[in-house]
Amino acid sequence: MRISISVAHDAWPEGPRGSARQLERVVATADEIGLDTVWVADHLTRTDPTRSPDEAVLEAYTTLGLLASRSERVRLGAMASPVGNRAADLLIKAVTTLDVLSGGRAWLGIGAGYADHEAAAMGPPAPGAPERFERMEDVLRLAHRMWSGEDSPFRGAHCDLARPYASPLPLSGPHPPVLIGGNGEARMLPLVARYADACNLLDVPNGGATIRRKLDILAVHCRKIGRPLGDIDTSVSVRLRPEESADELVAHCRHFAGLGIGHVVLMPGGPWTEASTRTLAAALPAVRGLHREEAAGTKAAHLDTHRAPAFGGVVPV
Repeated sequence: MRISISVAHDAWPEGPRGSARQLERVVATADEIGLDTVWVADHLTRTDPTRSPDEAVLEAYTTLGLLASRSERVRLGAMASPVGNRAADLLIKAVTTLDVLSGGRAWLGIGAGYADHEAAAMGPPAPGAPERFERMEDVLRLAHRMWSGEDSPFRGAHCDLARPYASPLPLSGPHPPVLIGGNGEARMLPLVARYADACNLLDVPNGGATIRRKLDILAVHCRKIGRPLGDIDTSVSVRLRPEESADELVAHCRHFAGLGIGHVVLMPGGPWTEASTRTLAAALPAVRGLHREEAAGTKAAHLDTHRAPAFGGVVPV
């Protein structure tokens, strides 16, 4: 099982002047102990209802650029970029640049967006759900088009580009892996099956029933297009409690492995501390030995390197 962390809180005790130093500490530790990915939240304002709305929030891709310059191995991405925050070609260019400058360690993490109050406060588009999913598909189709080196005119539902050319091309091959964050059964999971290398599900406290249902539905969508479910890195975002011990964390991860999850993304309730990092480091050796139940013998290990799988003609361009 792979373990990643989310840096979703930027209100460091040292204040803004200490932000760079603390982020450098977190990503250096992630490199040292062998985490898979450091994710950052992609918001313009604080959206966590348990935190003050006036807390500091750093822009995601500027932050990822700093993390890339202070690390060598760990992968980097936004969990997940709301589709309305940037034009499709600008988001793809940002991820491509991150991939090039990090030596091929970038993810494209994308979601439909849910924080309408953020859009009302700061101004990015917040269309209704049907249009958000149309815009997501535009981004996903365009990303695969640009990363293949194809520069013919592109016409999507909401973008019309005369020459969507990406130069330089990404260093990771055949392209940066794509993660879709969301649980929607009617629109989101079909997009995961068709376009994504990974998905991120929510940790709903019902004994795993929701996760099992989502994975079963995703498997159906995969079968419809002839794609093995094992090609998709299934992950879940999990709160790391301040008092959680290493043994408790291992047990928690073992539960998810039994549900078919191969990747756990840990989120503390605030900035990462030395105590939470020590807990994670102590749990890692045991967690790495866990395997998602139905993935044995499949291609599930393909993301253990920085090479995403080929799509074999699945993605329409």
